[in-house]
Amino acid sequence: MKRLFDLVVSIPALLLLSPVILVTAVLVRTKLGSPVLFKQQRPGLHGKPFYLYKFRSMTDARDREGALLPDHVRLTPFGKLLRKLSLDELPQLINVIRGDISLVGPRPLLMEYLPLYSEEQAKRHNVRPGITGWAQINGRNAISWEEKFKLDVWYVENRSFLLDLKILFLTFAKVLKSEGVSQTNHVTMEKFTGTKLSG
Repeated sequence: MKRLFDLVVSIPALLLLSPVILVTAVLVRTKLGSPVLFKQQRPGLHGKPFYLYKFRSMTDARDREGALLPDHVRLTPFGKLLRKLSLDELPQLINVIRGDISLVGPRPLLMEYLPLYSEEQAKRHNVRPGITGWAQINGRNAISWEEKFKLDVWYVENRSFLLDLKILFLTFAKVLKSEGVSQTNHVTMEKFTGTKLSG
């Protein structure tokens, strides 16, 4: 039922939003250059890798040695606007249609994080990742990694169709308010380096 719901929503959404996607693509090409899409390998269901698509929101500016400059330097005002309005996420509707991700689920993070999860945190990969999720409507990037993973695991253990509908509804409210887009002192979220154990 969840997969059917994903298709019933994402296919019409992709068609209805195609003018917005086209305009966004042209603006990204004009203001940030090519390629228009940012493609990165992420872990999906059970950690199986797939390529996630987003509109690029940063330039390719580099230092004298050829290394990319920090994110906060490469993120332009236009890129900030894309993220604020979540327009950079629209290409992920293609990922939903392909079955890589769902509309609702834990956000797909970086492949390099896989060996850093505790056994409990790794449960977030027992379901397909999503465009939005329980953690996104409860803090998004403004909460700690540990809090985010607890929310992800809670979703995995309590998921239901009605919960997904609630998350989608609250996501639209969060996007309109632009809440939790970034973490304090970071463009988005600082890197996860493993859970800090006390004692």
